[in-house]
Amino acid sequence: MKTTLSDGTPIHCLRKPEARMLDHHVDGYLQHGIAIADDAVVFDVGANIGVFGVRMLQKAKNVQVYCFEPIPEIFAVLEENSQLHGKGNLHVLPYGVSSTDTTATFTYFPNTPALSTAHPEQWDTDPKAFGRAVKSTMKNPPKNMWYLRLIPTVFSGIIATQLVKGRKTVDCQLRTLSSLIREKNIPKIDLLKIDCEGAEWDVLQGIENEHWPIISSMVIEVHDQDGRVKQMQSLLTEKGFTQQHIEQEQGLEESLMFNIFALRS
Repeated sequence: MKTTLSDGTPIHCLRKPEARMLDHHVDGYLQHGIAIADDAVVFDVGANIGVFGVRMLQKAKNVQVYCFEPIPEIFAVLEENSQLHGKGNLHVLPYGVSSTDTTATFTYFPNTPALSTAHPEQWDTDPKAFGRAVKSTMKNPPKNMWYLRLIPTVFSGIIATQLVKGRKTVDCQLRTLSSLIREKNIPKIDLLKIDCEGAEWDVLQGIENEHWPIISSMVIEVHDQDGRVKQMQSLLTEKGFTQQHIEQEQGLEESLMFNIFALRS
């Protein structure tokens, strides 16, 4: 199906409200020094249907975006959007990204594809976590979804239950970032955006020493389990990303989700 984003940009999607929600988050990634210039190369790990990639193409001239999405049903829509918007500059790859080249079983949520993950334990070990995430969205919706504020938040648990219904598993191929950098002859990565529902540490472990210097800036959604934010900060500092900012989005105060913005000096 198709929908339009806030400015009328057409986009293929699986769920219209989710496409608008994904668009709502885009500008939140481009802050604290993160910016897109002409001829930039962007890697989007956990690209979903490609809303972030489409917006990056609109930010500057001759931007090249490499989008990684392992789940076939989501990838099919991502591919449609690359044909609709890419003009050859939106490169889509049917892989997840991890510490080794392998395969993994993902849990796919058809009613809320953006939360599909290879780490469902983050929801299963805390059954109320998903309800809290829904509740925060209801309190702080995108402008074009203002009507969510009219729904009493007491119904957040019921809505969450409906969204995770029909989950299914699918085996997907994983690649390391370094293997893909080498395969595609990538000379630089101006922005590496990682939003892969709990697999962010594995993504960084798949970057070999020779490739860290070609990455200029990063935005990473981190699930702060077992001190992962501090662990990530330490690794990024070691690799030369001395400018770091940690932020938790409004409404997610009860969650373990944070964003790390990292740049080289």
